[in-house]
Amino acid sequence: MDLGDAVPLSTSFPLPFRVLFLIGLGILGWATNLHGLHLLGIDAGSALELHPGRAFLPTSSSSSRVSSSPRVSYMSVYRLFAGYASWCFAGWSFFRLATHSNTVLVDTFKYIPALSSLGVLTTLICPFELCQKRERDVFLQSAARCLFSSMDSPVYFSDVVFADVFTSFAKVLGDVWLSLCMLLPGGSLLSPPSLNGLSQWILPTLMSLPYIIRFRQCLIEHWSPTNTSKRPLLNALKYASSFPVIFLSAAQRIVVLELAEVKGELVTRESWHGEHPLFRLWLLAAVVNSLYSFWWDLTNDWGLNLLKPRSADSRSNPRPLVLPSLHSKASSIAGSSDAHIVTQSHTSSSHQVLGGAIYRHQSYPYGLRPVLLYPLLVYPLVMFFNLVLRMTWSIKLSSHLHSQSEGSALMLWLEVAEVLRRWMWVFIRVEWEVVKNAQHKSQITSIRTAPEEVELMPSNRSDPMDD
Repeated sequence: MDLGDAVPLSTSFPLPFRVLFLIGLGILGWATNLHGLHLLGIDAGSALELHPGRAFLPTSSSSSRVSSSPRVSYMSVYRLFAGYASWCFAGWSFFRLATHSNTVLVDTFKYIPALSSLGVLTTLICPFELCQKRERDVFLQSAARCLFSSMDSPVYFSDVVFADVFTSFAKVLGDVWLSLCMLLPGGSLLSPPSLNGLSQWILPTLMSLPYIIRFRQCLIEHWSPTNTSKRPLLNALKYASSFPVIFLSAAQRIVVLELAEVKGELVTRESWHGEHPLFRLWLLAAVVNSLYSFWWDLTNDWGLNLLKPRSADSRSNPRPLVLPSLHSKASSIAGSSDAHIVTQSHTSSSHQVLGGAIYRHQSYPYGLRPVLLYPLLVYPLVMFFNLVLRMTWSIKLSSHLHSQSEGSALMLWLEVAEVLRRWMWVFIRVEWEVVKNAQHKSQITSIRTAPEEVELMPSNRSDPMDD
């Protein structure tokens, strides 16, 4: 994008308002995550440990008297988003009316986005019972646990999801710093600040913070006395692989300076410098991080088998055995204390929600898993979009590309796409956690009860696979 494209966006939608927009998009995405999971009959509140009154996870303020209903949870987030969006839209509208798309007036009225941002921050830490205080407290307490918990404290699944969502806002976190520099005296909303000396490392350090948090959580899980697997360590390696991408990107200034001495100043306008070894090293780090993250999403975060070795006999055409009662709103897979994997006959098919099904072991759709709570078409679509958007990882984590496109719509759309990718990721991630919890309950039940009481199919019915 050339400067002619960049200036209008910086004039009509400057970076501080873009940051507020992306944060609002994240709030809306979380509300629709909770709402969508509730409509699908999945008790996200239990899986994420979000219900108030849990002694082991203090997520409610002492003065809050909120029902543990999932509907209350997502409705309160919707209300929070409505208030947030109204405030930010009013600030942006006032800014547009004041500037009239006149570039000369943009910096004159930059106090408007400053006041809009200050209002959001003040409301977030406000101790009074207004603007959905419980939801704000949940957010602040989750952030505090992620940042300041001791190395021997447990890592809750809700904090894992929170920190993973935070990684999708790494670029937004860097934009917060750039916005602050623009809003301070001497800064301009029309162009990003020039970062020299030690200040050039502030941006990549801030962008690394979400990955440092997840890296630390993985180490806590790995060092836990109850841990017996290498999975947390391999997960930590995934987050560690983002650090070379971020900091090698910041080092691309060296690449530009060295090539400028040979080719002249024209090279500073280019984004590709494949002849320089430092650039190639950054590119390799970006590819490794993207592919490793994609593999981890499918194999571990979602429990899918596409990238796992599978025997040939496991690739037969799938036929759903039964429709899970765990979809019915009367009996959630995670919300019911006596949830089994399946104990329901075919006559209960009316409880099916959007095509979820349970398959006989080693007879499920290729690349997926035996228990699927969403329609079959959802999984290949989500995998495809996840791969495509994962491959933009290098752009989202590369500060040297940000400075060349900070005012362009391309970078904004890439950030929106990342929020959308994470929104899809949450649905499958929570689904897999719910399935694992139900399987764990079924294993415990199988120890305490007779085997016929925990079979996948009722014992008085013939196997539909033999039909």
